[in-house]
Amino acid sequence: MVEAAGVRVREEEGGNLQVNVSGNDVEKALKDLKRRLQRDGLFKEIKKRTFYLKPSKKIKAKQREARRKRQKSMRFKAPAKPRARE
Repeated sequence: MVEAAGVRVREEEGGNLQVNVSGNDVEKALKDLKRRLQRDGLFKEIKKRTFYLKPSKKIKAKQREARRKRQKSMRFKAPAKPRARE
């Protein structure tokens, strides 16, 4: 459950989201809901399903995404220190 300034977003059984708004802060509630849906990957999934993708193209896209994630993770890791030889 996420709670901020009178807005509560919680996930129910079955994957449903419930947004409780207090104080008529609907804009904040929409913003929190959109952020939560984006974090869950819903928008990416909708974009992927809008058109048919051939299996070969799907595999290439998956490899490209994995390569991008790997390079991104390498940017944030500290470089390994060389080990002293004995």
